[in-house]
Amino acid sequence: MSSVGERMKRQSVLRRLDPTRDGPSLHDVFGDEASCRYLPQPAFKTVDETVAQLETWTRGYEDTSWAIADAPDGEALGRVTLYRPGGDAAVWEIGVMLAPAARGRGLAHRALREAVAYGFDAKGARRIVADIDPDNTASVRLFEKLGFQLEGRLRAVTTTHLGVRDSLIYSLIETDPRLQ
Repeated sequence: MSSVGERMKRQSVLRRLDPTRDGPSLHDVFGDEASCRYLPQPAFKTVDETVAQLETWTRGYEDTSWAIADAPDGEALGRVTLYRPGGDAAVWEIGVMLAPAARGRGLAHRALREAVAYGFDAKGARRIVADIDPDNTASVRLFEKLGFQLEGRLRAVTTTHLGVRDSLIYSLIETDPRLQ
């Protein structure tokens, strides 16, 4: 018989994102200036703006855009997405955002582990990339814990609401060990 911890470890923290349903909850993340510090745009001012942006981000990626939740029908506590940044169908980018109140419980780690497995196993990914602002130390630590390797720093590569920023490029390829 398995322990409660083992059962919880196997239980999914991801469910398909529904922008209309999940937008109000996810506004706790996307409407929070501190949470949006490293995004290209500042925090959204209204729930309607959050819903509209989630609809845009999800379009075409309905099967790889998830809400992070404690239960299959639970409230959205965050978002994970896999998307193709270019023309190569085997190269995917991953991103995660978690509401401040849900941090520190291992949800982002579990959600990313699940999304990475889906990318490699169901989508045929050869490579999954995370593009992280160098000042976002929490994300750097999270992706490193999952086995992502630093490939390099792109200098002055993007313009955000903070100004011109560098990017750290982390990747995991299908032959890398997947850390738990």
